[in-house]
Amino acid sequence: MGRARRALAILTAVGVCVAGILGVTGYFLFTRPHGDPLSKADAIVVLGGDNDGRWEYGLNLARQGYASTVLLSNAYSDRPADLSEFRQACASSTGTITVLCFIPDPFTTRGEAMYVARLAEQHNWSRVIVVSWNYHMVRARYVFHQCFTGDVIMRPVPRSYDFAPWRWAVLYAYQYGALMKAFLVGCDSA
Repeated sequence: MGRARRALAILTAVGVCVAGILGVTGYFLFTRPHGDPLSKADAIVVLGGDNDGRWEYGLNLARQGYASTVLLSNAYSDRPADLSEFRQACASSTGTITVLCFIPDPFTTRGEAMYVARLAEQHNWSRVIVVSWNYHMVRARYVFHQCFTGDVIMRPVPRSYDFAPWRWAVLYAYQYGALMKAFLVGCDSA
């Protein structure tokens, strides 16, 4: 019985240490800001996700002259309320700004990066601004660097995230897993 308790204590201590390391590392990878300074680009790419002001932020960047093309990824087909607002954003092209909406294939950050890479090749783009959540910046940057050969400027949606600790833990776990998947899968279009 003494060995079993000691083994359990050791496993518990190791588990607490690993969780602590992942938590601290997660804070620096996913919670702290990871945006790049803005500069002009060929296109602004707004990644799919929550209806959290990202479309308007991407369109505002275009209105400020950072790019004349805005690509909006459609992740809203199963959420009718968000889909309606998404369609409005898609219809907001002007005489100086072109808004293109697309459904990524596969329906992931990798699919979004592959789509952008194909358009970049067609239009000779060498720099894009990518808009997403702050906690998605590290993984999105990694995936875009796998798929897109030009410069990538990462810009988080300007908002705060007042999540409960359990929600951060789930978010960190998801981001770690998705980052590992990105590392293993790469950007092959097959």
